Amino acid sequence: MQDFARDVRLALRQLFRTPLFTVTALVTLAVGIGANTAIFSVVNAVLLKPLPFQDPDGLIALWHEAPGLDFTQLNQSPATYLTYRSDSELLEDIALWDNTAVQVTGGEQPEQLPALLVTDGFFPLLGIQAAVGRVIGPADDAPGAPRTAMISHDYWERSFDADPDVVGTTLSINGNPVEIIGVLPSGFRFLRFDPDVVYPPRFDPAEVMMGQFSYQAFGRLRPGVTPEQVALELDRLLPVAVERYPGPVTMTMLQQARFAALVWPLKEDLVGNVRTVLWVLLGTVAMVLLIASANVANLFLVRAEGRVRQVALQTALGADRGTVARSFLSESVVLGVLGGILGTGLAMVGLGFLRGMAASQLPRLDQVGLDGTVLAFTLAISVLSGVLFGLFPLLRYGRPDLAATLKEGGRGGHGKERHRARNTLVVAQVALALVLLVGSGLMIRSFQALRQVDPGFTGAEELMTLRVYIPSTVMDDPVEVAAGHEQILRNLQAIPGVVAAGASSSVTMDGYDSNDPLWARDIAVPEGQLPPIRRFKWILPGYFGTMGNPIVAGRDLSWDDIHSRRPVVVVTENLAREMWQEPGRALGKQVSTLTLDGTPGVWREVVGVVGDIHDDGLSEDAVPTVYWPQTMSDFQGEDVFAMRSMNFVMRAGPGVLPTLLPRAQDAVWSVSASLPLADVTTQQERLDESLARTSFILVLLGIAAAVALLLGSVGIYGVISYAVSQRTREIGVRMALGAERGAVAGMMLRQGLVLAAVGIVVGAVAALGLTRLMSSLLYGVDPVDLPTFGAVGLTLAAVAAVASWLPARRAAAVDPAVTLREE
Repeated sequence: MQDFARDVRLALRQLFRTPLFTVTALVTLAVGIGANTAIFSVVNAVLLKPLPFQDPDGLIALWHEAPGLDFTQLNQSPATYLTYRSDSELLEDIALWDNTAVQVTGGEQPEQLPALLVTDGFFPLLGIQAAVGRVIGPADDAPGAPRTAMISHDYWERSFDADPDVVGTTLSINGNPVEIIGVLPSGFRFLRFDPDVVYPPRFDPAEVMMGQFSYQAFGRLRPGVTPEQVALELDRLLPVAVERYPGPVTMTMLQQARFAALVWPLKEDLVGNVRTVLWVLLGTVAMVLLIASANVANLFLVRAEGRVRQVALQTALGADRGTVARSFLSESVVLGVLGGILGTGLAMVGLGFLRGMAASQLPRLDQVGLDGTVLAFTLAISVLSGVLFGLFPLLRYGRPDLAATLKEGGRGGHGKERHRARNTLVVAQVALALVLLVGSGLMIRSFQALRQVDPGFTGAEELMTLRVYIPSTVMDDPVEVAAGHEQILRNLQAIPGVVAAGASSSVTMDGYDSNDPLWARDIAVPEGQLPPIRRFKWILPGYFGTMGNPIVAGRDLSWDDIHSRRPVVVVTENLAREMWQEPGRALGKQVSTLTLDGTPGVWREVVGVVGDIHDDGLSEDAVPTVYWPQTMSDFQGEDVFAMRSMNFVMRAGPGVLPTLLPRAQDAVWSVSASLPLADVTTQQERLDESLARTSFILVLLGIAAAVALLLGSVGIYGVISYAVSQRTREIGVRMALGAERGAVAGMMLRQGLVLAAVGIVVGAVAALGLTRLMSSLLYGVDPVDLPTFGAVGLTLAAVAAVASWLPARRAAAVDPAVTLREE
């Protein structure tokens, strides 16, 4: 221990004697270590930390797949849930859930709150107890049971002043009286959701039919059971569910769709595709740290070269190799730890930046911080970095040739061997910089490609949207609901400054989707087989014009279509081309959707074709979509059907949007004061959200690539500058013998360019393999994009030329007379 303390004191003394070297190395290391600490803290919180529930490793998510219908991930149905729960021998229990929203009235003004619908097994499976009252149990989830709900701790404090007697209070939720039975624990979150209200669905098995795959589910494994075993068991239970709960979806249909169970750890539902993003970013900052370490290693090589005679004398006086190694490594490790301390401070700043950028991209950001695991990681990479760049001078100069070194008087030779280590480090820096620059370039190309995609609307910055749901307790008759939505739309259209207004059950990119089979009367479907699944939306006239989605063929829906409930529809261009080859040929065709007995319903005429929409985001394919009238006859078992939830969209003139919400609120409340406004946003925010992941990765990769380019250029500059200083006598002799200044400058410039060229070649080979790992993050560009590789290579070559030219110019300015006189 005393030896360790002495080594640390000696290392600190050596570092303080060379403040310029120490500060340069510390800043270089701090950037690399700080970036790694910041990204690892996110990786730790999102990927490595277990879910905050009881025995989280035993929790699994239960999904389905239907590749025959192009569904890679499909929800659960009440029929499958009830069957799996009662008949599974491998699961301790199973719970069904869904994220939704509820309307709460009775306060100063109506409000819409985020909610979870959960079955009675939800809280016991998670091991969650109520902070006040009790959790939802079997009695609450029974058919016909009184309506009950739990509220969040935050809502309890916000609306009830944390009254401990809140249990038993009645809330008006979706127009129905609901008794509060409990308060959720403070900070409760389920995956990505932070609900204010949690309530049970109360499925009646007598009314459940095979269909309605709209819910999510999770369960708990029995000891010793694997997810793969559960998937096989659920596949065997699927025919039982079809037989027990007959409905529009038959076993033949499921077989045609190649329907099967999907089971994986519940945490995967939280992480999703973020895993790839985070590992790519962690690999990126790891490369930055390697480049920084290479730079510091080069500094240490120069520093160590001046200590060769000292090491030789120590060895001659009997110092063993361990003593020499400690003198080298103690200094480098101390420097690495100091860089880690400074890097931790930079990481705290970086985390604030990350939270601001990635609020909607990364789950569990509230748990990101510098905890014990992160600090241990920082210490580990700090020490490892110190060892890494300390090994280079140790291996190069740790065992000097005593006779040669003492004979030279410490000046050392100038052969190729002497510069090989520094040159190798520079080549590695350039290669790593090229990999990062290529990754950044590919993301830039992806971002440019996404910006060129037509989303299905125009002038996003002029569009405001808001959702209004009319519950049956406010308007029961579907005709009255239709009249209510029409009046709201006309009130919005009358607001001064509103250029146009429309309404749809789902606005492009709002995250709401309804998908069902679509039959075409002129396209035969084999008996017992389902036709392709399509996206369904319900609209009011004027929606396409407001959004700026062009009519490609035919016409828009009219108010006469709505009032007379004509059997008409509008479809998107890609759907028309897929089914009838040309948009114009779709006009007059008849389509229908699923009825309760699994057969087509009323045939409805295609009267218009509109432009495609990228409903799932710019990076996803345009979704074939059917637009139904908001009010219809004989639809899905209802004599008169009216969509109760509509998203209204307004296009405003210049300067109107910031003041539009209060007037829109008045327009809605003039129809009914109990209707809350939900999902109030602009279409520009949705568009930015669609680009957010690409933007996030682009910014971080861009920063990393810029740092790598800077460090790489500094490395080249340092090596050539050092070569000039070591070859000053040689250069003086050359020039005294008649060498031109241009030839001398060219000689040094070539040395830098050769190093850069080798690094570019090595980096290109590495990038060809590594960029394929980014393929899922790219859009419209190949991972091996030759223009990107070429542009990056030329950029690095140009930077290397500048970094080499500066010391080369200094070499050309050497005065041979002065140099020879000094020698």
